[in-house]
Amino acid sequence: MKLNRWIYAIAGVVVLLFAGLIYAWTVLSSPIAASTGWNTGSLSLTFTIAMSFFCIGGFVGGLVNKKINVRINVWAAAALFLIGFFIASKATTLVVLYIGFGILSGFASGLAYNAVMSTISKWFPDKQGLISGILLMGFGLGSFIIGKIYTAKTPTDGSDAWRTSFMVFGVILFVVLFIGGFFFVKPAPDYKPAGYDGKSKNKTSKIKKEEGIDVPATVMLRRPAFWFYFVWAIVLSAAGLALVSQARGIALEVAPDTNIGTVATVVGLISIFNGIGRIIFGGMYDKVGRKITMLTADFAFVVFIAVLLLALTSKSFVILVIAYILGGLAYSSITPTNSAFINNFYGPTNFPVNFSMINLNLIIASFSSTIAGKLFDATGSYLSTCFMIIGLIVVGFITTFAIRKP
Repeated sequence: MKLNRWIYAIAGVVVLLFAGLIYAWTVLSSPIAASTGWNTGSLSLTFTIAMSFFCIGGFVGGLVNKKINVRINVWAAAALFLIGFFIASKATTLVVLYIGFGILSGFASGLAYNAVMSTISKWFPDKQGLISGILLMGFGLGSFIIGKIYTAKTPTDGSDAWRTSFMVFGVILFVVLFIGGFFFVKPAPDYKPAGYDGKSKNKTSKIKKEEGIDVPATVMLRRPAFWFYFVWAIVLSAAGLALVSQARGIALEVAPDTNIGTVATVVGLISIFNGIGRIIFGGMYDKVGRKITMLTADFAFVVFIAVLLLALTSKSFVILVIAYILGGLAYSSITPTNSAFINNFYGPTNFPVNFSMINLNLIIASFSSTIAGKLFDATGSYLSTCFMIIGLIVVGFITTFAIRKP
């Protein structure tokens, strides 16, 4: 039975809300560090592995999208989350933690992510940017909402309470994704929403000036525009992930005596505004096109890093709060732009695979979290991370201007 397309969208948001839990690593890792004594760099590598296998999971999901029912991908993700969190909960060595959370849970998140984006977006050919933003809002907010619950129930007193929390989350993720899988239905190949003729309604839209082509990945990968965009996605994702993975540590450097609960709330602002910003940037792409959206993202990162530097040098917690809000908004620009760019430039027919290809940028970008952790271990300050982010932003501006028609 076919439902209203917005019902499918809601189901997609709920699935991504929980699948986005891997982005809460900066909060999840705090009780683990207190319990085990593992250092920042080693724990940061867990997030890097999770992001890498998130990309691999998304790629595998794209490859099998046309061969098996997409529900199977969602249910497979549910099972992998259950197994991954259970293994992580038993970790007494970093390797076991890397396998449970990094490999299995990261792969599960990628499978679910690709299933949602490739299926639900087909119901909204008239609102590609907006629907990407709405769906990805769930992915961004998941780390805040679930992270807050985890923080409230998991003390950082050196106990093993985090192990119980991980087991509980594994069960919850399994149940939510298993039920959500029933709502994954693809529209007919010739589906068009009422009043939509397959063309942009806005005749002055700048998107029309970069009219795309409908090609498979083998053709897309031979286009310079793809590679310039790929580099842009790498550097800005790296800047965002450096913030996300080290947000708790940065807050404690600025105000070391701050209550842990307050720190978790402030770190959560990144996720809240990341979620809100995804809708804003997704809608922006629909209205003003690729170039202005990307330039806005670039400038958003400039403003964010300037305020973050001010917070670190002045030791002002209030300024840090503003920096985290701006950082969340800046980082929110990348994922909805990825989805809209691939659909707009390279067409809907091969979107599941093409979209998974652009998301491979996270394999490279995710190393920024490990690098940021190592830089802190070496210097004792997150100012070094800020300087790294500045370099990444410069590359972002260069690639934005280098992109031409597909």
